[in-house]
Amino acid sequence: MSTTSTGLLRAARDPSDNAVWQRFLDLYEPLLHGWLRRQGVQHADAEELVQDVLAAVALALPTFQHNGRTGAFRCWLRQMLVNRLRVFRRSQQVRSVCRADSEQLHRLAEVLADADSDLSQRWGDDHDRFVAGKLLARIEPEFQPKTWRAFQRVALDGADPDLVAAELDLSVASVYAAKSRVLKRLHEEAAGLLD
Repeated sequence: MSTTSTGLLRAARDPSDNAVWQRFLDLYEPLLHGWLRRQGVQHADAEELVQDVLAAVALALPTFQHNGRTGAFRCWLRQMLVNRLRVFRRSQQVRSVCRADSEQLHRLAEVLADADSDLSQRWGDDHDRFVAGKLLARIEPEFQPKTWRAFQRVALDGADPDLVAAELDLSVASVYAAKSRVLKRLHEEAAGLLD
């Protein structure tokens, strides 16, 4: 299944496509691990939690139905994380050796479960920033350097298109076309992941 036209999320729903699933893992494993570590979860616990979350996602993703609302996948993934935090906390309470900070995990799960909490808002912001950055890095080689630079200067840096055209010795129409082509490709790749 090609991710060029279907987007990574839709393609990752096919469990038989190992290459696409690996791309999904390459995107989400560092996001989840880094996010948990920034919340104070110990390294080993974060690693175990990430594996639990990704295993649960692998099982549930084929039946995930995007409802068309902004942030639907991001919210679904946050709920998967909350559920795995709760299960992990309960399993840690039973273990007698190397117990995680059970209270910290409980607080993290409870605050993250509240869609209106600051932590949930930060999850959404961190998710979108991380995923967009990774997807942009992935698609950059598909474009000529001038096209990419024009997109970057206008769309990411907020530079005036007339100024960018002069900087890159392009027409203003070419600058707008470059921005449009890259954004179109990004939207294809990010379908369902970013809103």
